[in-house]
Amino acid sequence: MKTSDLKKRLDRDRPMTTVSIRMPEDVISDLKRIAPLLGFSGYQPLMRAYISQGLRLDLERLDNDPLSSFMESLKHHGVSEEILTKALQDIQVS
Repeated sequence: MKTSDLKKRLDRDRPMTTVSIRMPEDVISDLKRIAPLLGFSGYQPLMRAYISQGLRLDLERLDNDPLSSFMESLKHHGVSEEILTKALQDIQVS
């Protein structure tokens, strides 16, 4: 992750939005039970931490994926999204 992006992520005052998500009751119960044991003030901060951790891993993986970099370069050079999608479908079938 770029240093500038990391600094933005560490800003505690960055804008937030409300999200509604359906979760099994037992999962919420487990989150509420373990959140204080892990040092979180509640289950929602723990959920945000879990989501952020997974997101950072995926972003890192995708940012370092040579195929993704190649695709972005092709887009930059004018190759259409439709052609790129078809090409990806071709190699996934093979």
